Amino acid sequence: MSNPNLLTLEVKIDELLKEFKRLEQEKKLLQAEREAWKTERAKLIKQNELARSRVEAMIERLKSMEQPDV
Repeated sequence: MSNPNLLTLEVKIDELLKEFKRLEQEKKLLQAEREAWKTERAKLIKQNELARSRVEAMIERLKSMEQPDV
């Protein structure tokens, strides 16, 4: 291989290494975001379940108020 070919190859390898590092950083960022979304989703599911149980309890209390005392 001639010297210009080696230089061209070296430049391309450097570019690939830079792109690889950039993609690694992007992957880490996306993984961190994914974990944050999973945490937020779990929190929202828990809040939804709590709200559902409260509504169900209110409905039961209202139903018991509607029933005539025997």
